[in-house]
Amino acid sequence: MRILKKTFAILAATAAVAALAPAAPVSAAAEAGRLTWGECSDKTLPAPTECASIEVPVNWAEPGGRKIRLDLARLPATEPARRIGSVLEVTGGPGSSGIPEVKIAASHLKELGRRFDLVFFQTRTSLWFKTMPKVCWKPGTKLEDPRSRKAYAAQTAAMTKAFLACQKADTTGLFAHVDSMSMARDMEAIRSVLGEERLSIVAHSYGGVPSIAYARLFPQRIRALYADGVINQAAGFNDQMLRISTAFEETFGKFVTWCADTPACALHGEDAGAVWRALVRAADRKPIPGTSAEFGKGEMTGWMLRQFAFTPAAVEPGKDHANRLAFAKSVDLARRGDGSGFGDAVITGTSVWSTPGVLAMSCGDGRGFAGYDELRNYRRTAERTLPNLGSARTEGVACTGWPLKVANPVRPLPSRGLPPILGAGSTSGDVVTTRTLTDMIPGSVTVTYEGPGHVLWMMGKKCPIRHATAYLTDLTLPPPGTTCPEE
Repeated sequence: MRILKKTFAILAATAAVAALAPAAPVSAAAEAGRLTWGECSDKTLPAPTECASIEVPVNWAEPGGRKIRLDLARLPATEPARRIGSVLEVTGGPGSSGIPEVKIAASHLKELGRRFDLVFFQTRTSLWFKTMPKVCWKPGTKLEDPRSRKAYAAQTAAMTKAFLACQKADTTGLFAHVDSMSMARDMEAIRSVLGEERLSIVAHSYGGVPSIAYARLFPQRIRALYADGVINQAAGFNDQMLRISTAFEETFGKFVTWCADTPACALHGEDAGAVWRALVRAADRKPIPGTSAEFGKGEMTGWMLRQFAFTPAAVEPGKDHANRLAFAKSVDLARRGDGSGFGDAVITGTSVWSTPGVLAMSCGDGRGFAGYDELRNYRRTAERTLPNLGSARTEGVACTGWPLKVANPVRPLPSRGLPPILGAGSTSGDVVTTRTLTDMIPGSVTVTYEGPGHVLWMMGKKCPIRHATAYLTDLTLPPPGTTCPEE
């Protein structure tokens, strides 16, 4: 279980801090519109971090019902006489807590922290992640890409059964309320107790989804929004995954070119792209055996390899091209019937994304396919346009068994009442999704980072951070088309 939780943290929040345990506060939320901040019990948080907590309903439709306590942490503005307000950081995942990210902000956001309190919070998804029953960690089925209506119906039924078992075992009530709409209402409650008329937001990765929900619910409460490598749920997950995969294809092409020029590459002297495509076709006909430290022995299909073996991180150079060398070696071994290089990533990844407790944190945001026809159409488009990576997306297949009404369905984002926002993302994938969000809001801009990476402020990339700081401080946006060179 410990390995599984760690693996999920890596899979679901590639840019988030892996440690999900938030700081425990010594003081609770005080009167409405005001918090009493105090010393943090987590002594690893940097000085002068202060902590508090707030109670919110499990179900926002029943405000007088069961409550949960969410921890908060803040770095107070270092120039209080010039303080503008609070910046709320909305972390990714889902399943991550923002509290550990105080440590990163203390290092990378010093300039922004001069005039703002930097506020971080424990998400309800991270609370669920830590407390979900054991049955919620059990894979609902051996997840596959169903190629017929019959197979689709059988897999959907298996996942529905697993979801219902998880919900039945849940004593907190959170299973049904870890969607991003609920999290957006948590954000509004935090704004209220901070005493801010309008909120400045830094959202990253999947944190873009609750931030978009907040923009739908409370557009008048947003002073500024900096979106760093976000998923734009308003455009739909099919759109976003196709865009990301297109960028991944470009990254894969760079790997193929590098391999052709590098004698140390295990596939040197061959067309590495052709070898990969032949491997996944063969694995779809006859799965390749492999082993996962968490789930033991298993078999890997071509669909599973497309989903979890290849990531930009796997083929971005790394130190001395270590990542590319390892990927090429794993491909070479796999085509010879030895899947050891991919076992942990592929078998564990597929199993994690069929666990009902993990999926509960995003199925309520409309990540599932609406039916077999939509799955088939998506797959046809992906296979036609993405020669190396095209296939049905994992979470879309798994979420089709979601038994509850989708709380935060995909729908357009009304731009009326929203201020212009600033986006930023890297050319390795997330700039394309971030730009779809800024394109929806008149006057908004996305800065392109010309290099690899995800969540640029957490990586300490100075150029994007400089633009974000200027925007959040003075509400001035850089010119359209602004780029940042790789650092």
